[in-house]
Amino acid sequence: MKKLIDKLYSETKLSRDEYIELISRHTQEDAEYLFSLAVKRRREYYGNDVYVRGLIEFTNYCKNDCFYCGIRRSNKCAQRYRLGQDDIMSCCEEGHALGFRTFVLQGGEDPYFTDERICGIVSQIKSEYPDCAVTLSIGEKEHESYRAYFDAGADRYLLRHETASAEHYGRLHPSEMSHSHRIKCLYDLKSIGYQVGCGFMVGSPFQTSENLADDMLFIKELSPHMVGIGPFISQHDTPFYDKKSGTLEQTLFMLGLIRLTLPYVLLPATTALGTIHPLGREKGILAGANVVMPNLSPVSVRKKYLLYDNKICTGDEAAECKNCLQMRMKSIGYNVVTARGDCAVL
Repeated sequence: MKKLIDKLYSETKLSRDEYIELISRHTQEDAEYLFSLAVKRRREYYGNDVYVRGLIEFTNYCKNDCFYCGIRRSNKCAQRYRLGQDDIMSCCEEGHALGFRTFVLQGGEDPYFTDERICGIVSQIKSEYPDCAVTLSIGEKEHESYRAYFDAGADRYLLRHETASAEHYGRLHPSEMSHSHRIKCLYDLKSIGYQVGCGFMVGSPFQTSENLADDMLFIKELSPHMVGIGPFISQHDTPFYDKKSGTLEQTLFMLGLIRLTLPYVLLPATTALGTIHPLGREKGILAGANVVMPNLSPVSVRKKYLLYDNKICTGDEAAECKNCLQMRMKSIGYNVVTARGDCAVL
C-alpha cells in the first residue's frame, strides 16, 4: 500500500482500481503513513496555519426531502426558523470583532430567500466588511442566480456533490432531485468564477469503496478550491434513522487522500468529525485538513439546525467556540489564523 501512497504523493492521481485498493484494504499503519505525507504536503502550501470560517446557519426551511437530512421538508418535528437580514448582520458584526474574515451563510433551499434577498444580504456584508470573504452554501440554483450572487459580491460557494454515482445519489434522494443537475451546478459555479467547494458524506447508506473511488476521480476532474467531507451521522426523524454512522477512521483516511490528490485544497475538519469523536477535529487537522468552522449563529437557533443527531457546540457563544478551537489547535502545534484564507492556487 505504501507504494500506492507514494505514487499518489508524487503524481497526485491514481487509477480507479488503485483508489479502490487503497480505500478498501489499507491498514492503520498505511493510514499513519498517508497522514504524514498529507501533513507534509499541506505545509508546503499553508504551513501550520488553520483558517477559521464564521458559520451562520440562517434558515432551516428546505424544499428538498433528502433521506438523510434532519431539515428535510417532510420532517414535521423540526422547529423551523429564519434569521432576518439584521440578525445576519449582527452575527457578522460579532464575528468581525472576534477576528473572523470569512462568513459562511448556510441554509436549506428556502424559497423565502429569493435571489433579491440573498443579493441584498451579500451586498450589505461586503459593503460593511470589505476585508471579508462571503461563502454561500444554499444548494442548487440556476446559472443566472449564481451569477447574481457573484455580482453582488459572493466569493465562494459550497455545494456538496454527495456522491459521484448517479445510482447511489438516487438511493439518498427522492426522484425529483437530479444528480446531473447537481453536477451541472458545480461546473456553472466554476465557470462564473467562484472559489468552489464540493464534498460528500463518508459512510453514507449504501456507499461502497467503488463509490468513494469515483468521488476521488470526480474531485480530481472538477479541481475545486475546497472539499468538505464528514462522516454520515443519522438523524432520528429521517428515513435513515437506523443507518450506521460513518467512522472516524475512514473519514480521516479520505481526508488524507484528498490532500494528496489536491495538494492546494482548503479542507475543513468538520463539526461532524468532532461529533463522532472528542478529538475529531484535531485528528482531522493531523490527517491533512486546514480549516475549522466555529458557529456564529445565535445560540437560540443552534439546536434547531440539526442536520444530524448529537451535534456539538449548540450551546456555546461565538467567542467560546473560537477560543475553544484556538486552544485545541494550539495543543497540537497549529495556529488559528484570522484571515480570509483564500485557496493557495487561484
